[in-house]
Amino acid sequence: MKAVAIRKIKGVPELMELPKPELRSGAMLVKMEAAGMNPFDWKMIDGILQDKMKHTFPMILGVDGAGVVEEVADGVTRFKKGDKVYGQFLHVPVGEGSYAEYIIVPEKANITHSPKTVTPAEAAAVPTSGMTAQQMLEGLHLHKGDLLLVLGSTGGVGSYTTQMAAQEGIKVIATVSDREGGDRMKKLGATYIINYEEAPVAEQVQRQFPEGVHGIIDLVSPAPGFSKNLSLLRPGGGAFTTVFVADENEMQARGFHGGNFETKGSPAALDKLAAIIDSGELSIPLETKIHLEEVPDAILESRRGRGKGKTVIVMD
Repeated sequence: MKAVAIRKIKGVPELMELPKPELRSGAMLVKMEAAGMNPFDWKMIDGILQDKMKHTFPMILGVDGAGVVEEVADGVTRFKKGDKVYGQFLHVPVGEGSYAEYIIVPEKANITHSPKTVTPAEAAAVPTSGMTAQQMLEGLHLHKGDLLLVLGSTGGVGSYTTQMAAQEGIKVIATVSDREGGDRMKKLGATYIINYEEAPVAEQVQRQFPEGVHGIIDLVSPAPGFSKNLSLLRPGGGAFTTVFVADENEMQARGFHGGNFETKGSPAALDKLAAIIDSGELSIPLETKIHLEEVPDAILESRRGRGKGKTVIVMD
């Protein structure tokens, strides 16, 4: 089978021809139809999990995906052959990822039945980004009418965050780099648009919203930028960063909640997302479809951090 893998930590991603995985106890063989790309994927290349979980090499990349159950081992009860599934296929050992035509995944992994109203490519664009947006919003404890600043709004997490917040009546201030991005975020529900190419975000926010914002979701800023942006918060406000640059002691000392955010995936959270999607309340920001041979270049683009919507790998 074809897969994209690395031969060692910090290795160069390669398109490889690897053996089709063999079924083992408590697991399923899934024929992958699509895999969603996330910044976490290249962080795995850099070794973010090497001290936490066992790895196997060549290490097939990828966490998010969607596919069809082809075979189940004895004792598997949640799924059967022919079920369409989606979610986070990351498990021990790291290296049996979703960037492959076939994958072995434990029944207990963070996967569930796919949404019924979308394509496999669209389903693969949801899991990590969707759950991250959902859980950060829940953690900020915002209310209808509150102001939420989203830095890095045009990517996958930002697109989901903007939609979910708008549905709750929260007023989203979305940062973009051009008019096209601003138009797109308006359609997703943003109330205000700030073009960070025109002037620093903090200056524009302070000028337009002198009383401050109630919450910040920062998907892009380095540590100095995140710390500076805390000055935009109203007393008692909250901020999350997915870049893990927050000084949580500083935040507590200033009376803010939040900090470095790590998604807690679960089948229940994925079921909740599937229900929202099937109800028609969530638009999936699928921007680009690529094939496995294009993945190494796409990973380089992801490292540059200026994504618009989601990139999904399709296996056909």
